[in-house]
Amino acid sequence: MKPVLIRLLLLLAWAPFYTQAQQRFSFEIEGGHFLKDGKAVPIISGEMHYPRIPHQYWRHRLEMLKAMGLNTVATYVFWNLHETEPGKWDFEGDKDLRRYIETAGELGLMVILRPGPYVCAEWEFGGYPWWLQNIPGMEIRRDNPEFLKCTKRYLDRLYEEVGDLLVTRGGPIIMVQAENEFGSYVAQRNDIPLEEHKRYNAAIRRQLADAGFDAPLFTSDGSWLFEGGTTPGALPTANGESNIENLKRVVDQYHGGKGPYMVAEFYPGWLSHWAEPFPNVSASWVARQTEKYLQNDVSFNFYMVHGGTNFGFTSGANYDKDHGIQPDMTSYDYDAPISEAGWVTPKYDSIRNVIGKYVDYVIPEVPAPNPVIEIPSIRLTGIADVLAFAKRQEPVESPVPLTFEQLRQGYGYVLYTRHFNQPLAGMLEIPGLRDYATVYVNGERVGELNRYYNRYSVFVEIPFDATLDILVENWGRINFGEEIVNNRKGIVGPVTVNGMELSDWFMYRLPMDGAPGPDKTAEVRAGTPEASFLHRKPVLYTGSFNLSETGDTFIDMSAWGKGIVFINGKNIGRYWQAGPQQTLYVPGVWLKKGENRIVIFEQLNDGPKNEISAVKVPILKELKS
Repeated sequence: MKPVLIRLLLLLAWAPFYTQAQQRFSFEIEGGHFLKDGKAVPIISGEMHYPRIPHQYWRHRLEMLKAMGLNTVATYVFWNLHETEPGKWDFEGDKDLRRYIETAGELGLMVILRPGPYVCAEWEFGGYPWWLQNIPGMEIRRDNPEFLKCTKRYLDRLYEEVGDLLVTRGGPIIMVQAENEFGSYVAQRNDIPLEEHKRYNAAIRRQLADAGFDAPLFTSDGSWLFEGGTTPGALPTANGESNIENLKRVVDQYHGGKGPYMVAEFYPGWLSHWAEPFPNVSASWVARQTEKYLQNDVSFNFYMVHGGTNFGFTSGANYDKDHGIQPDMTSYDYDAPISEAGWVTPKYDSIRNVIGKYVDYVIPEVPAPNPVIEIPSIRLTGIADVLAFAKRQEPVESPVPLTFEQLRQGYGYVLYTRHFNQPLAGMLEIPGLRDYATVYVNGERVGELNRYYNRYSVFVEIPFDATLDILVENWGRINFGEEIVNNRKGIVGPVTVNGMELSDWFMYRLPMDGAPGPDKTAEVRAGTPEASFLHRKPVLYTGSFNLSETGDTFIDMSAWGKGIVFINGKNIGRYWQAGPQQTLYVPGVWLKKGENRIVIFEQLNDGPKNEISAVKVPILKELKS
């Protein structure tokens, strides 16, 4: 029997017990209102994404949301998180969407599901699986047979996972979003006829219905983008709309002259990029706008009420025509009412006070924060050469550089290597760099190339019988805008010196999908003369530390260059000296009493490191570039 069928039979068997554990209710959109059990209710919602929070903390964060006065939680569903390879699905652990929704229902919260298939969310590739780009004839986000074949498989599989949690089956999911912010894409892709855009949007709506999603559907767009983003049969909602009169006018125009009225993304904070100032949104403005909505019968969803963390390689990137790529930070704090580590903020308190004046239910007490610890000193005992480590693997040979996708690697790093039998000097140019590279000649770093700063060239002197190494990092695929269709990583075009194209490349994959262990690396002791030979090379630092108690903490990377950190085998994310983020959040549930292990992949290694520390307070606003 197939695993999916077994899971479905178990769900059917347990459905009566689940529906008894939560209160069943009806929900519909009728007469210009949201009706719960036939009574008009406001949706007072907050966005919170399950994979950005360890699953052990889901209940705490949902209790925090409820204690702010909210009655609903909204979440995107991240297709690439679940279909890691074509037809290979993962809904376990931090990916257990079903358990997340069930927990919300147990706490008496309604749930808004936003399955995309495109989500944006400052998430890698906007939620699309990277491997879509390898399918012949594929054109994403279009009325394209190959693409719609894949979206259908995803939505059908998602229904198998959570379909019985729809309100129509006695579950807490009250509404389902069809596509996401499609109106902005229509405006950006004016090279595609509007009729085709509408066919695609309608196709996604039909696929949701065909899969079995029969709860009310909605769309979300800026109010000026409804023409391209709305679709028949779905309630239009307006993102970021603070003008009540305009909100009601445009919804009435596209929804038969009546409400209900909802702002599906009300921004109490904002997203943050590396090398740019951390955004701040005034708590007093958020409180005033919240009250304005409540006074005028406008439902809303805080995006985000709690951001969490882009662990591992899950962060995406925005793209600006004038500037270029803008990689999203590891922290997804978002200046949200609930901080990255789940703490109350002044913004939280002010919103809670406002909501308390308008709701007819008792707002529960705020739960206590999770314990926080500091670790004054973690000794780093080993250091290993990543260039040497990479070259112990089997290379892929090609006349031209291959992309990550051609190498069938989604994330991480690729080392591009070429040997020279004759000396060569001149300007090395890699206009097809995606996204960040360090360049070495015979192991000595000669330059750093960077798509954020549009640095694509460096002068090189290559002697006789020498090796050129280019270590390339995927900074996260673009998640918003028309450039989402140009999302291959690595080196996507010719590499030249003095205009002459270089050929005959060896490529070594470094996906870093797990922490490299000492059995895989030729370590030397950190701080020894041998370690000094690794100065300015990419290296792996290793160490261990003992704890008598566990708790949340923040690894302080402010004295480091660029890289990623593993704690007990978990990739807690990227760091970069540019800031503004200088610490990495470590959930206490990923630590253990006794011995813990740390591995740091430091790409620049401009100075020797013997120790590192973890602090109690994050540093998210220290911009150095």
